Amino acid sequence: MATTAAPAPSTYAPALQTARARVESWLEAERDQLPLWLPVALGGGVAAWFVLPNSSAWRAALLGAAALALLALAASSAGSRAARVAAIGSIAFAAGLALVWLRAETAAAPVLARPAIATFTGRVEAMNALPARGLVRLRLGDLEWLDRRPPRAPLHVRVNVAEQDVPAGLLPGTRISLRARLMPPPPPAVPGAYDFARVAWFSGIGATGRALGSPEILAGAVAGEPFRARLSRHIQHNLEGSAGGIAAALATGDTGGIEEPDHEAMRRSGLAHLLSVSGLHITAVVGLTMLLAARLLALNMRLALTGRVPLIAAATAAVTALGYTWLTGSEVPTIRSCIAALLVLAAMAMGREALTLRLVATGALVVLLLWPASLAGPSFQLSFAAVTAIIALAEHPAVRRWFAPREESWGRRLLRNGGSLLLTGAIVEVALMPIAVFHFHKAGIYGALANIVAIPLTTFVVMPLEALALLFDTTGLGAPFWWLTGQGLSLLLWIARTTAAAPGAVAALPAMPAGAFALMVGGGLWLALWRTRWRRIGLIPVAVGALWALATPPSDLLVTGDGRHLGVRLPDGRVALLRDRAGDYARDMLAENGGSDAEPVLLSDQGAARCSRDLCRVDLPVGDRTWRVLATRSAYLVPVGALIQACRNADIVVSERRLPRRCTPRWLRLDREMLARTGGVAISLSTGRVDTVIRPGDAHPWVLAGMPILPGRSTNRWRKDEQPTFRPEKAFSPLPAGLRPANQE
Repeated sequence: MATTAAPAPSTYAPALQTARARVESWLEAERDQLPLWLPVALGGGVAAWFVLPNSSAWRAALLGAAALALLALAASSAGSRAARVAAIGSIAFAAGLALVWLRAETAAAPVLARPAIATFTGRVEAMNALPARGLVRLRLGDLEWLDRRPPRAPLHVRVNVAEQDVPAGLLPGTRISLRARLMPPPPPAVPGAYDFARVAWFSGIGATGRALGSPEILAGAVAGEPFRARLSRHIQHNLEGSAGGIAAALATGDTGGIEEPDHEAMRRSGLAHLLSVSGLHITAVVGLTMLLAARLLALNMRLALTGRVPLIAAATAAVTALGYTWLTGSEVPTIRSCIAALLVLAAMAMGREALTLRLVATGALVVLLLWPASLAGPSFQLSFAAVTAIIALAEHPAVRRWFAPREESWGRRLLRNGGSLLLTGAIVEVALMPIAVFHFHKAGIYGALANIVAIPLTTFVVMPLEALALLFDTTGLGAPFWWLTGQGLSLLLWIARTTAAAPGAVAALPAMPAGAFALMVGGGLWLALWRTRWRRIGLIPVAVGALWALATPPSDLLVTGDGRHLGVRLPDGRVALLRDRAGDYARDMLAENGGSDAEPVLLSDQGAARCSRDLCRVDLPVGDRTWRVLATRSAYLVPVGALIQACRNADIVVSERRLPRRCTPRWLRLDREMLARTGGVAISLSTGRVDTVIRPGDAHPWVLAGMPILPGRSTNRWRKDEQPTFRPEKAFSPLPAGLRPANQE
């Protein structure tokens, strides 16, 4: 007798079954969006490698991801979509972590151990003119040391040469001899500052410096001057000042000709993205090329009747996009935009919808596979955040209804298009603000308004006029077009300067906690990539991250890693500097990381400070306690007895030199010996929190490469037990008022 086999009863609890069913139903509804999370998972693995401190943690993360993938694969036998998503996501996470780890290992190269003055020969690998700063920047390789070989001699160095010292005929490929002061690539001066040591590690640069005198050419270059350099110089010859620098940036990606005040105005006004060749510029070039190619090809009747004009025009635009990417230096944003443009052209050729989030995800996936370390830089984050926000907004059903084409008067159409631009600009500003604050500690407030005029001006006026000027220069008739281009760029600079000078144009915040930034990025991705109502959950981490960032108090004291510079945050929000003579970089860096947009002031001019040529003492009232900070401000030695007595009367002592052992402040001593272990330090007196650049146990390769050589050792390899670490018991005295520093926990 035939019987029907019933399915085995589930062993899961009813509540668990219901939850699993809801998750499966939700993922089924979002099945078209699931591929978008593949580059997110890959990027998550890359980010985990940068956040986790050492190889033990990296291996643990890899094993954890592999275990989760195996568990999910075992569970996916029942046809669970959630299990498959978890398995694929875990594999992508592990792949991202392993990929950037491998890239860091293959990029390994010696890093200069300590500052040195050296004479050497080298071949010019790259040459970048910075006329606004009066410098030419050289990357040199194939080095040979003519005098004493420095410890951990690098294989590649980056050297700045004064413009007047550049010899005639200096080109890429030239072999030169020069004397230069070299330094190891600097780590962040204070917590939250720019980490050039990390960038230099992945670029293979082992030292930076400045040439002492004029280099001597030993052998000429095999090839002539690169076309990109000649084009940039030609543009700046026709347009002087920052206008020429911006025009060169639009054509070749070379921003060295833009004067620093105008560069800062572009950043403060939210227009700095126009200087980095990316999606806007590639789109303009591709669109203009397609339009011209289609018009010209349509003149041939036989070709027009075959219907192949769009395909040939798209192929022409693709070749132009590749050439423009090569011409502008093939930077990551340009490559990402070129990949996206090629995908758009391919989609148009196949009759598919061109602008989708899948296109953005594909571009991100390609960039992460080729350059995984670029994820940590602001360029990658800003470019992909902007494009993702624009397309996610355009795909929203409500936005499509509001701005869909319809029969209406020209006035209403103009208002609708203007509203579309304003809404898009506002959304992009909101998406970019956390990234700008995290990396640069400031964000433009009026960028959406400025971009409404600046983007069309750049796309439809400046770039076409510049292209016509270059075209007519071949016949010597480009002067009128250069004049018109200059007028357009003058208007762009006026917009930037006016916007930057407006009251409240810039919001300045102190260094943002990495956890707050991660919450806002994760919440933003959740909002942008899902389509069902569950996407609104992303507002929770965004709000929590924003509140966390806003509630983080600015540091009261900022000490650079060399101990030379001290920034003290005053009650009115300004930052006071220890030294009367501080370079522009130190001034701007301390002000930005202190959450101040105002010009720094001198500590010696403050009523709460007592300063001599060698020492400075300042009393800082915080809550119900007054903290006394003592800092040395010159290289001259202070009488030992007086110094020891001053130390005992102070809560915190800061010095660029090694202090006597009997210099025992009431709480914290930061001298050369301690700062070598901690790097730059940020101190919040209200909470007793102490943040350091060098984290305990941090074993990233650029951190280990920058550590001093141990006595009796000359190798650049470090064992784990030899890593200098921050030992709080040697820096802190018992903490007054019940406070406890973060790094002592």
